[in-house]
Amino acid sequence: QVDKVAELVARWFYCALSQEKLRRPIVACELGRLYNKDAILEYLLDKSPDKTPMESASHIKSIKNVTELQLVDNPAWSGDKESIKGDKYDDLQAARFICPVVGLEMNGRHRFCFLRSCGCVFSERALKEIKAEVCHKCGVPFQEEDVIVINGNKEDVEILKKRMEERRLKSKLEKKSKKGKTAAAASQQEPSADSPGPSKAKNGKDCVNSSSGENRQIIFTKSSENGNPSAPGKVNKASTTTKRSIADSEDKSEAYKSIFTTHSSAKRSKEECSNWVTHTAYYF
Repeated sequence: QVDKVAELVARWFYCALSQEKLRRPIVACELGRLYNKDAILEYLLDKSPDKTPMESASHIKSIKNVTELQLVDNPAWSGDKESIKGDKYDDLQAARFICPVVGLEMNGRHRFCFLRSCGCVFSERALKEIKAEVCHKCGVPFQEEDVIVINGNKEDVEILKKRMEERRLKSKLEKKSKKGKTAAAASQQEPSADSPGPSKAKNGKDCVNSSSGENRQIIFTKSSENGNPSAPGKVNKASTTTKRSIADSEDKSEAYKSIFTTHSSAKRSKEECSNWVTHTAYYF
């Protein structure tokens, strides 16, 4: 028979994948097994064909399938420093972490759980005695499905496995539905090539190829005098005719025109103009 103490130590103090001592950061899978985070990362990054399949991590496909645990240190735990020389008793039941609510040691003698929503770890007694819909430590809301038993028995593992399969199937269906919605929205937004051009009518712009091969843009505008839209055959004067000088406009006053050099008042006679060698043309 397997020694119960040795089995508890192997499950609660050592990584289930690398068989090394648990050290922070510590993660837990959806079945309640404990791992070192660096061991999980090395396992996921190893893509070699001769990779040995690990039964303890076969259900872990990505880093999203594990949760980093928020553990509370045990103040009574002195560490491994006292037993370095081998002259002191090594208490295998002394746990490094405890429950922050009740204070029970996390050594395998008591059932412990963690929350998938935040990663906080509590004893099962604390969750039963103090019932709440939010985490006792950080206040993050959680549901009953988010509570996962750490290193549970066979019945607990079967229940957690069913929940894991249902959760993954639900996420796949949600992804498929999102992809279908995005594809439908994209197809609606794209204008069809055979349509007569309602989008062009909305923008009020059309392009016509001139005889010289250049693209000329025609803008249809509304007439401000009659209030009716202009005919589609008409072209805006600003796009076809050259801009006239502001000084040559007919609706401007003489005082306004006189500020420009093209006005008759700004022009000088030959007598007023000095020699081009010594002075400029505008020198009096």
